[in-house]
Amino acid sequence: MLVYPSSIDLSSRILRFLTTRLRARQREIGTRWRRLPVGRQALLVLAHLRCGDTYARLAAGFGIGVATVYRYIREVLDLLAAATPALTEAMKTVWAKAFVILDGPLLSIDRIAAGTPYYAGKHKRHGMNVQVLTDPSGRLLWASPALPGSTHDLTAARRHGIIDVLAEADVKCWADKAYQGAGRPVRVPFRGPRLKRWKQRHSSTHAKIRCLSEQAIATLKGWRLLRKLRCSTNRITNIVKAVVVLHHAST
Repeated sequence: MLVYPSSIDLSSRILRFLTTRLRARQREIGTRWRRLPVGRQALLVLAHLRCGDTYARLAAGFGIGVATVYRYIREVLDLLAAATPALTEAMKTVWAKAFVILDGPLLSIDRIAAGTPYYAGKHKRHGMNVQVLTDPSGRLLWASPALPGSTHDLTAARRHGIIDVLAEADVKCWADKAYQGAGRPVRVPFRGPRLKRWKQRHSSTHAKIRCLSEQAIATLKGWRLLRKLRCSTNRITNIVKAVVVLHHAST
């Protein structure tokens, strides 16, 4: 197999952050020897998440076995997922904002054989539902665990406790029509084919605010692995959590 040098569009700050975390973990568990030093293992994981490189490509590029690549990536994903703040902790940041935006992007998967639970009728494809909270500037604040794509956005928001937490904190939230009926903290546009002019203006203004969430979704999918996931659906939540931690480490 031919091997060539490549690049990752990430700053060295993220690499240092991940290397520090991984080194502390290896000291904690008493690791003595690895096929790759800590910095190279961190680089391998970033190449997988950011560029979507497969285990086989990474194995060839780093000169190790495919099984070793799998173990290295899983170790780091579990480490980062454990460091992800819970929704109640994230609310400390959310509470300081004038409002937040709630959206539920679909992360595409290739497990079409899984059947109905993962098929999202809204998007006409199989995937996983992730709820995302964005600040008024379009910055990603928090992302939920992944649920099967057939889960309705409002159902997912309630299952994660997002609606209750926003109501308790008295934080205003903008969302799309999928969250109709969420209650007082969540503001949605008006529905119907023939709206009065003032309702049309309200919905137009609402859409201009809500579209800022697309920046946060683009931030997530800037990590190319999330554009088309080919792993077990049980691992997707940890991947999302790891990406959120790395994103916050770079800002």
